[in-house]
Amino acid sequence: MIKVLFVCVENSCRSQIAEAFAKIHGSNVIEAFSSGSKPSGTVNPKGIEYMKEVGYDMSTHKSKALTEIPDVKYDHVITMGCGDKCPYIKATHRDDWGIPDPKNMDAEGFRNVRQMIEDKVKGLIETLQ
Repeated sequence: MIKVLFVCVENSCRSQIAEAFAKIHGSNVIEAFSSGSKPSGTVNPKGIEYMKEVGYDMSTHKSKALTEIPDVKYDHVITMGCGDKCPYIKATHRDDWGIPDPKNMDAEGFRNVRQMIEDKVKGLIETLQ
């Protein structure tokens, strides 16, 4: 299994959604994790609501600090476009997806970001297979 860590500042929305889509589409390829450099402590309620629309329950997810994830070398560390570089996270590959933060967006904007994340995760899975 390829270890992939998705990171954003709060670990409340984008990285959580990316982790969820990695579990949905790549459970046979990816062992997915998510974390934040300054976790909010909660998962964004809009994220939970809009992931339910695609059949995934994020209500059990938890916003986690980088110190709460396994201390391993990740195959890929992907930041969401929030400026976090996470240099102290051991990784073979690093990428930044430049995903806008949807937390203050309306429903259409949030769904567009959700789709953008799903497309990026699917693309990652395709390249890893």
